Amino acid sequence: MENESQNKSSDLWRLVLLEGIATVILGLLLITRPASTTAVIVIFIGIYWLIEGILSIVRIFTKPGKAPWLWSLIIGILGILAGIAVLVHPLISSIIIPATLTMIIAIIGIAMGIMEIARGVQGDGIGAVILGILSILIGIWLLLNPLAGAIVLPSILGVVGLIGGGFLIYFAIRVHSEIKKAES
Repeated sequence: MENESQNKSSDLWRLVLLEGIATVILGLLLITRPASTTAVIVIFIGIYWLIEGILSIVRIFTKPGKAPWLWSLIIGILGILAGIAVLVHPLISSIIIPATLTMIIAIIGIAMGIMEIARGVQGDGIGAVILGILSILIGIWLLLNPLAGAIVLPSILGVVGLIGGGFLIYFAIRVHSEIKKAES
């Protein structure tokens, strides 16, 4: 039993290491080749939506769920249409999807800013209020300039990928060293 647990831990650190390496590579690609990397990601999104749409419709006939079948049908049709639209018009989709994501980030930023201000007023201090105001201002700017935000978004995601991937690699190495210590 203990040996099986060690094998699972051994496999886990390798998977985390691979995920970290893949995330760093994706981050580097988003920073060095943002347009072509975004285009590839958008095509994968289109394929995903198409497959998910088909599976949602198939699920109506194969696996009765708790939700009404109509929802699966609507989700399926929308997924298929969105997938086809992205795959037929990848260039336009490479602009629309990041711009839409930028607007979603802007709305979330505004909402978080409002919550930060409320938190600051309730006693968390002026720092929370200042961060809230900055978050709202950035959110408003992104809402007014979604294409500019969409142009910068791949680079920002690339930096996040580099940092996140670096942490995953570090964590995997730490887990591996702990496994080695436990084995000795």
